[in-house]
Amino acid sequence: MKHQIKEAKGKLGVLMPGLGAVATTFIAGVEAVKKGLAQPIGSVAQMGHIRLGKRTDNRNPLIKDFVSLASLNDLVFGGWDVYEDNVYTAAVKAEVLDRFQLEAIKPELEAIVPMKAAFDKNFVKNLDGTHVKDNKTRYELAQAVIEDIKNFQKEKGCDRVVMVWCGSTEIYHEAADVHMSLAAFEQGLKDNDLRIAPSMIYAYAALTLGVPFANGAPNLTCDIPALIELSKKTKTPIAGKDFKTGQTLMKTILAPGLTARALGMEGWFSTNILGNRDGWVLDDPDNFKTKEVSKLGVLEDILLPEENPELYGDMYHKIRINYYPPRKDNKESWDNIDIIGWMGYKMQIKINFLCRDSILAAPIVLDLALFIDFAKRAGMSGIQEWLSFYLKSPQTAPGLRPEHDIFKQLIKLQNTLRYLMGEDLITHLGLDYYEGILNEE
Repeated sequence: MKHQIKEAKGKLGVLMPGLGAVATTFIAGVEAVKKGLAQPIGSVAQMGHIRLGKRTDNRNPLIKDFVSLASLNDLVFGGWDVYEDNVYTAAVKAEVLDRFQLEAIKPELEAIVPMKAAFDKNFVKNLDGTHVKDNKTRYELAQAVIEDIKNFQKEKGCDRVVMVWCGSTEIYHEAADVHMSLAAFEQGLKDNDLRIAPSMIYAYAALTLGVPFANGAPNLTCDIPALIELSKKTKTPIAGKDFKTGQTLMKTILAPGLTARALGMEGWFSTNILGNRDGWVLDDPDNFKTKEVSKLGVLEDILLPEENPELYGDMYHKIRINYYPPRKDNKESWDNIDIIGWMGYKMQIKINFLCRDSILAAPIVLDLALFIDFAKRAGMSGIQEWLSFYLKSPQTAPGLRPEHDIFKQLIKLQNTLRYLMGEDLITHLGLDYYEGILNEE
């Protein structure tokens, strides 16, 4: 039965805490697409197809033609940053995009100026931003962000707003009593509890106003009982954590293939060099641990060593990220994989991925913004696990193991869209083409 989904009418505001390399690349790309200067390559929402019905029906529309998504021409951008550079200047400094391309959309980018950030240097010690709010308590910061959202929506004439965290990775910390209920969290804001991270302040502000929130970093953020409670109270979707871009993208593609063929694995060693602001932040051990925990869970959840001890019981998984300024946003990763085949014979796979981190992340920001807005209009709230396709460390219901296999994640995403639009789910069984199962009395 088709859900009652509100149409995507009017402007959609996309607010981003953190107007650095990822956010500016995303904004510049959308503005270039609007002018016919580029294609939204990498965006499944824009360029991906979805099969409907039987293969013999030959129904395979673009996803954007199948579900009611906001038009790129209706997107309006804004955000916060610890530096006061407008989006054009920030994009030039990030050195991701060609200067010639940026000049073609310079007026649109210069018009976007960041609001002052809700910032606590204790959570990102390697940043020294000065464009920050001077409110004394976390409660005052939350109220200030709420006012920023309201003012942005009014000034830009937006019918709807979503928020996508594009800021830095915060230091590693685990949920505490202040995070366990909405009442405790709101009291913690008033008490200026230092265990409430800046990203949580943004998420709280967004959810309070019913603004969908997606978390593109491995931070705890809305993956706490308090903000899950708030998301359900205000009937607002949330999704996280951590954009799935370079090395982890390769793992979620390759590891499912190895386990599908029941090939064993002794170890997987991963190392990266990265020179942008993200790399500088991750040069601090406390911030790196947050990222490491996010990246480490991927293989374990795909290979399930406790269920397959003969194949993966002794697997050694190691991850390194090294800050290397000359590479800037052009991350390079090396993976050395030691696998085991028939009769215990050893083999190796080596991957050298020279990727562009923000180029891979930008279409993820677009898709999360479009889909989480769609989820809100479809009446969905709380954790949107069907968006785990885009995320390194998917947020799930308590006690539910995340699904990291990218192919299963894609099936989950597509079947969710089919379900909401009243189409049959696709099982890929295929026997009906040969044995007439669906036609039997």
